[in-house]
Amino acid sequence: MLKKFIDATYKYYYILWQEKSFALSFRLIHSYRKDGLEGMYRRIQKEYTQKKSTYEKWILTNETNILYTEALDYTPLISIITPTYNTSKTYLSHMIDSVRKQTYTHWELCIADDASTSQETLDTLKKYAALDRRIKIIYRERNGHISEASNSALTLATGAYVTFLDHDDMLAPHALYEMAKKLNENKNLKLIYSDEDKIDAHNKRFYPHFKSGWNPDMFFSQNYIAHLTLIQKSIVEAVQGFRKGYEGSQDYDLYLRCLKQIDPASIAHIEKVLYHWRAIEGSTALSPSAKNYTTVAGVHALQDYFKESHQKVTVEKGLLPNTYKVSYLLPDTPPLVSLLIPTRDGYEILSKCITSILEKTIYPNYEIIILDNETTDAQTLAYFETLKVYDHIRILKYHYPFNYSAINNFGVQHAKGEIIGLVNNDVEVISHHWLTEMVSHALREDIGAVGAMLYYDNETIQHAGVILGIGGVAGHSHKYFPRHSEGYFSRLKIIQNYSAVTGACLVVKKSLYLEVNGLNEQDLTVAFNDVDFCLKLLEKGYRNLWTPYVELYHHESVSRGEEDTLHNIERFKREKAYMKQTWDDELKEDKCYNINLTNIYENFGLNRNE
Repeated sequence: MLKKFIDATYKYYYILWQEKSFALSFRLIHSYRKDGLEGMYRRIQKEYTQKKSTYEKWILTNETNILYTEALDYTPLISIITPTYNTSKTYLSHMIDSVRKQTYTHWELCIADDASTSQETLDTLKKYAALDRRIKIIYRERNGHISEASNSALTLATGAYVTFLDHDDMLAPHALYEMAKKLNENKNLKLIYSDEDKIDAHNKRFYPHFKSGWNPDMFFSQNYIAHLTLIQKSIVEAVQGFRKGYEGSQDYDLYLRCLKQIDPASIAHIEKVLYHWRAIEGSTALSPSAKNYTTVAGVHALQDYFKESHQKVTVEKGLLPNTYKVSYLLPDTPPLVSLLIPTRDGYEILSKCITSILEKTIYPNYEIIILDNETTDAQTLAYFETLKVYDHIRILKYHYPFNYSAINNFGVQHAKGEIIGLVNNDVEVISHHWLTEMVSHALREDIGAVGAMLYYDNETIQHAGVILGIGGVAGHSHKYFPRHSEGYFSRLKIIQNYSAVTGACLVVKKSLYLEVNGLNEQDLTVAFNDVDFCLKLLEKGYRNLWTPYVELYHHESVSRGEEDTLHNIERFKREKAYMKQTWDDELKEDKCYNINLTNIYENFGLNRNE
């Protein structure tokens, strides 16, 4: 019964991931009331089978009739590093067979057996070594666990590049070919990683992870690149391979140390599933919390990385297993932040916004600049008078037609702060440390705009980063997901880079704001000016960042209303056309997203070529 319960629980969460809603819970309650526990289990099994078929259909559509035997000019030897220990004959055979079936033949499989006591494991290894001279095996006399065993396997490697394959996982037949093909496109690449999925005990594929392109802040929050990763062997040798004491996150530790010798331009991502991660009872692939020590090891690896980089940070466990929070320390004298709040009338929402900032902000050095766009409401005007008692609040008159871009640019001209905060008058602060957190990232040399987690009044997500291309221009990540959702592979719970963030709550250095000439007040008076602004920062070489540790409510559309008038609809069309004309290439492929994910919906669902 316990095994059945574990299996049902796993399938339940898999369906939730596919469905992006909790309607399943109500269907299960109905099944339970009708047919008891067994009926509920049957319902889970039925829905799980149906949901799995969605990915299986995607596989049939996207992974068939593809040639992987095109001649390559550059055919480097690739060394596959695999430690084994008492691996079952079935899984070990599947792993080795997946290597022998590679369409790219210039490989060697370097296996280090970590003093297995299972004769079945040893016999299987000897059988395959006799079958294929490309399979090299070293038998360790003493069990040293995965780091020492992997280093033993590395001593067998003679290839120009190394990659890593766990003893019970499998490679896609074209995995090494795709790696070699990418190297033919750019021989300067030092690290390449691919998408991956999971396989069950019967090699059935499910739960694909279609990853972001190189995303440094996501990597500092989670080892999202994982499998399949190929690295130039000389770099692995330079950092002296794996380190004992980091078991559970030994690959994460290795990647972090290798990164010190790799320029970001030398990192590439292949948006194809090349690795199948075995997910069985008790494995990390099935349940990240199955091995709690892995998170602790990851924290230590990150602490070492930043210590050697001489960066003033603290590292702690993140909100989920195997995730981390890197906090960047503020200077002893935190810089002045100018919070710009455009408004017209709207006493109820404006007062709620200002009150939340005054009551909850623990950041010690900020000013509020209310940009009054011709308020006539008596209650709001009276409220302005009450705010004059605050030395750090100013009210500036803006006597021109509403233009969100122009109003904020006007505010920046009068801002005294080193840091600019764009704040809508319809947001309400939740987190006391919201400004501290945002400023700590905005002060980093390589960071452009910093965005926050915004919720609707009904506790669903309004904004968790902007994804380019959705709906033609851009959409909001995980829109309408429940507030406490983990998101697609934990993306709602980790700090990461996005191509853009919303201007409803955005923090940026004033110098950068001026460097890109602020918001576009000529072509983008209302919509997409924040996306355009963020893309200009990307063009200058800065990374935009989103953090889940800053939470606010966004009472969206309360102040401005919907785009439902003929004038607003026509203006929106013009602004959308401008974005497509100006940023066509960027909108077609968001490097912080994945081409295999939908460009229609905001739920990270599969791209079914809709």
